Amino acid sequence: MKVFAPVSIGNFSVGFDLMGLAIAPINGELLGDIVTITSAENYDLICSGPYAHVLPQDKSKNLVTSAYKLFMQKMASKGLPTTSVSMHLDKRLPVGSGLGSSSSSAVAALYALNQFFGDALSIDDLLLMAGELEGLVSGSVHYDNVAPCLLGGLQLMTGYGLQPCVSVPFPETWQLVVSYPGIEISTKQARKMLPKQTDLATTIKFAQNLSVFVHALHSEDNDLAASVLFDVIAEPKRKQLIEGFDSYKDYAKSMGALAFGISGSGSTVFAVTNNQETSNKIQKYALNNFCQEGGFSHICKVDNFGVRQVEDIME
Repeated sequence: MKVFAPVSIGNFSVGFDLMGLAIAPINGELLGDIVTITSAENYDLICSGPYAHVLPQDKSKNLVTSAYKLFMQKMASKGLPTTSVSMHLDKRLPVGSGLGSSSSSAVAALYALNQFFGDALSIDDLLLMAGELEGLVSGSVHYDNVAPCLLGGLQLMTGYGLQPCVSVPFPETWQLVVSYPGIEISTKQARKMLPKQTDLATTIKFAQNLSVFVHALHSEDNDLAASVLFDVIAEPKRKQLIEGFDSYKDYAKSMGALAFGISGSGSTVFAVTNNQETSNKIQKYALNNFCQEGGFSHICKVDNFGVRQVEDIME
């Protein structure tokens, strides 16, 4: 059983802690973590992949092990049978990148376990457990990465326990130039940059941007949606953690980018475009001026599938 969970953009500029987008490179590359699960006499975890070296040496501290324990506890609470398994994490997303790296590992692990045991738990069960696991990493339970990673597309968090998120349409014509500079920023560190309170004008602007953005997407008014796609809460504070942010943003906007923002808590940033030529120019700038050693830039589109088995998908 091999399962892939895609990369995601948390916050998505207008929706701090409330909105997340699953994305996929337009060249068909699988950008995200892969978990393989097999029967075993005892639990074991093997890690490989380009970013396996940054994971904890102690397997008991790996998020996949935490996912395994949480899943087994949930199965036991429902009186459902289980057996021991061996898990293999192919770690393809950098840690502290703002690309939902922890969410990808957690969602892939939970979904693989659930598939292995015959879809014993519901998608809602998996979503709630994934949020709990995310809280272990960031210090607070939030769903803006795990929801799109699990379900695909653009997801809006409701705060309503029986329906934690709802799907929002996303323009298929939009592309996202997603650029990771090669530096790590922990979510906990980035949260310390945020103000404890915001003034009334900023609060109103945040609410206006988010509500107009959602309305515009449902109305298929892409121009209106792009006009309000900017962050008034986190970006003004967090951009100082990302070297070259302002220069890159200025260039992207001058080339015709519809919007520009920080993916999650950083360090990755993204530019939204509506044509390939603009995307190519922005990606070239990123590779030459923004991405350091170990960094990368991908031209992406919305991933409407979310987590899935990958036996029949080219890796």
